[in-house]
Amino acid sequence: MSNSPIVELVSEWFIKPKLDDNDSKQPHYLSPGDLAMLSAHYIQKGLLYMKPSATDQHFSIADFLEKIRDSLTRTLAHFYLLTGQLSTLIDEDQHTSLIFIDCNKGPGARFIHATLDMTLQDILSPIDVPVIVKSLFDHHKAVNYDGHTRPLLSVQVTELVDGIFICCSLNHAVADGTAYWNFWNIWSEIHMQHSPISMSKLPVHERWFPEGYGPRVTLPFIHTDEFISRYEAPQLREKIFHFSSESISKLKMKANIEVGETNKEISSLQALSALVWRSITRARCLAGDQKTTCSLDANLRQRLNPQLPQGYFGNSIWVAKAAATADEVLDHSLGWTAELLQKSVLELTDKTVRSVFEAWMKSPFVYQIDAFFEPNSTVIGSSPRFDVYGNDFGIGKPVAVRSGYANKFPGKVTAYPGSEGGQSIDLEICLPPDAMNALEVDNDFISLAVMG
Repeated sequence: MSNSPIVELVSEWFIKPKLDDNDSKQPHYLSPGDLAMLSAHYIQKGLLYMKPSATDQHFSIADFLEKIRDSLTRTLAHFYLLTGQLSTLIDEDQHTSLIFIDCNKGPGARFIHATLDMTLQDILSPIDVPVIVKSLFDHHKAVNYDGHTRPLLSVQVTELVDGIFICCSLNHAVADGTAYWNFWNIWSEIHMQHSPISMSKLPVHERWFPEGYGPRVTLPFIHTDEFISRYEAPQLREKIFHFSSESISKLKMKANIEVGETNKEISSLQALSALVWRSITRARCLAGDQKTTCSLDANLRQRLNPQLPQGYFGNSIWVAKAAATADEVLDHSLGWTAELLQKSVLELTDKTVRSVFEAWMKSPFVYQIDAFFEPNSTVIGSSPRFDVYGNDFGIGKPVAVRSGYANKFPGKVTAYPGSEGGQSIDLEICLPPDAMNALEVDNDFISLAVMG
């Protein structure tokens, strides 16, 4: 409809703090985990806040923008990699590319002020996540390789009628979800002038490489069409499902009772992931002998020996993948499915992780979204352990988290801590319309979930 509200861009700034340390002037080479992400999309997450002007007559959006830009500038002095761009050195004789972060390149991180003539309820109340939410993010459909010419970080602050939406689009070849939310958390702390910031939280820019390799890891490609593709998602419905602390507790108890006495307790997320895998498999109406998979993002920082620091700023993730036929998933108990997922997570030991990356070094590849995930896969990304709702910028606690277009495909599930707190978990689920219609009336699933 021609009269539908649109996002109006009001102004933009580029932020590049002056840095004196020599480290920020050196090239920062990407690790195998970073390079593998070059064809994926930027990370796009945003937080929705209530506008203080409803209760605070002294609130000024101009003052707020000035303060949040100032705190972002001070934060980027620590996260200086985000103010540069990617660069590539090509060796045509060897047919290789060396891709790295050049902090001296580009205008810096982008900061955008925009407006949208919609209310909080216009965003939160529809059954599905409104399409307009994708327009609240910069870098729409950009892949990480585009960081050669685009900012590695764009922050967009969109003023609604009664709300403020703050979002960050961050290059996924530079950082993973753990590093992404650590950036948000430190930015919030600096904005609120909490001091001193814990040294363990500050970013560690030194990249991890398998023993005997690095830091100059090359890719066996020189033309972008050899390793970069631009995935276009099919028609999807995107929906938020809320699971209360009580529902999560019941689910975890049920899974552990069905598993019986074991050395390792089924976790809340494993139990919930098992429910989601079973429910999506049922909603897809698969033939009994069709293979299905369920993958969980796993943070590798604590799985390596020695462990990586909490503030490791890069990609340190791998997927824990379980596979079974549709009949196996649906005929067995929730506990059986949860234990299958648990085993895949426990297999990600230091030895396994090192062997995975050593194999990658011998035969490097870049993930292609449409080729990497099987048609009947359920992929559960992000984590309910991330501190999403603690990001206070002086305007109160966020009321909701939403994401952009990035990295979505049939069966993609994003896990967040629940907006109600406690042990609650929120899931953003992306499915084709027919499968989502079936999921909405799946009794096992809906008896535990609240939609909206």
